[in-house]
Amino acid sequence: MQELFNTLTEPFAIRAILACSMVGVMCGIIGCFIVLRNMSLIGDALSHAILPGIFISFIFLGYSTIGFFVGSVLAGILSAFLITWIQHNVKTKNDASIGIVFTVMFSLGVIGISWLNSEKGAHLDLGDFLFGNALGVSNEDLILTAIVMLYTIVSVTLFYRYLFITTFQPTIASTMGISVKMVHYFLMLLLSFAVVAALRTVGVILVVAMLITPSSTALLLSNRLKVVIVISACLGLISAILGMTLSILWNTPPGPMMVVVATLFYALAVLFSFEKGLLPRAIRRYKQSQKIEREDIIKYAFKFFEKKKLNVVEIQQYLGLKENLVKSHLDYLKKNGLISTEEGIGLTYKGKQKAESLVRAHRLWESYQVDSMGLSEGQIHEEAEIFEHHLSEEILDQVDKKLGFPSMDPHGSPIPPKRIAPNRPLLNIKIGTKAIIAKDQINDQIESELWELGLLPDSAITLVKIEKDVIRVKYQGRPLVIPAQLAGLINTER
Repeated sequence: MQELFNTLTEPFAIRAILACSMVGVMCGIIGCFIVLRNMSLIGDALSHAILPGIFISFIFLGYSTIGFFVGSVLAGILSAFLITWIQHNVKTKNDASIGIVFTVMFSLGVIGISWLNSEKGAHLDLGDFLFGNALGVSNEDLILTAIVMLYTIVSVTLFYRYLFITTFQPTIASTMGISVKMVHYFLMLLLSFAVVAALRTVGVILVVAMLITPSSTALLLSNRLKVVIVISACLGLISAILGMTLSILWNTPPGPMMVVVATLFYALAVLFSFEKGLLPRAIRRYKQSQKIEREDIIKYAFKFFEKKKLNVVEIQQYLGLKENLVKSHLDYLKKNGLISTEEGIGLTYKGKQKAESLVRAHRLWESYQVDSMGLSEGQIHEEAEIFEHHLSEEILDQVDKKLGFPSMDPHGSPIPPKRIAPNRPLLNIKIGTKAIIAKDQINDQIESELWELGLLPDSAITLVKIEKDVIRVKYQGRPLVIPAQLAGLINTER
């Protein structure tokens, strides 16, 4: 570690880390718009198409950082113009036009640099341009990279609104008088600057990875563009610093190591991103399947709510689930006060309310399928069995209103009415949780019944148990029994 520290404090290493850090930030910012506009291939094209600019600038100015920069930018702009012209004026596919231009420009650049090395005795290492040479960054390169990075940040900050609207709503932007084509060319200019600035650090081949990978990772972590830009810039910065450090530690080329680190961050986001990651999505699917199975148990028990109690075997046979899984679901439902296991398995009042909401969703959706979709009665049951678990109360209210608040479904079965309930009913509080009786109740009758029980506004109670028709709570250290139907109408606060 001491040897690594000594190496990192050397002037060449400091210049390399600073240059790579600025390239990481710059590419992270520009890359967000490139990815969102589906222009990743254009970024790859421009990175390859700058080689002729290096060749021409060397002929006139020799080995000059400023000369390489100007020549590369002009070559990039020329390539962007040719690509756009072909796309708009020639019957050639968009991706094909990009491939045609960048491959011929790249080939001309390779031929030109090879000719200079063989015929003119120049010392232009093609590998440095293709894969970068971060450890060979000069003070002039560092200053140029800093200027380009600052120009990029200022440009994106000033023209963010134009970049935003032309990225997501180009048609609306045109109607507002914004030139979508000019913004496109401006973005091409910024992209050319970024590619040229990254020439010394990661090279023309790997710069596309620094443009695409951090921004793609950021898009997995957030849906807000400003947040995405910040995350992408930070990931580019971290990838550059960590990649450079590891390349010195393991004696590997810096550019490829930075790309590998950026890709590792992308892989982690793919796996663990909260909303879009594979693992969280798998967990959500599993939890959703568990929820559906538990709701199916509640709905099955509802059929026999007034008739008989069920047992594990009956539920297992009806749902086709393993015995251990059924027992696990029953334990969960009992813990949450939805079922009672006294003398067999039956629903509590809270469970009955949940079952009625499922039945209401099922029968309303069946009615909607027949009334608005034109389906027959024999076609609607299976789909309603699926949708009943996913329809929100807001959607059900809209469906109910559209259908004219029907009381019967297409099969002639009654549709349970929507229950009027407070925002946070006492019946829905978790067992063992404290709740505060709210000052505002849904009607005076509830306030009167609370007063008779000795419960005043702001009273703190703890839910102890939910039984079939009553709930048991503790108030000021003493037990209190409340009818379950009343508990479903009592509003509480946290």
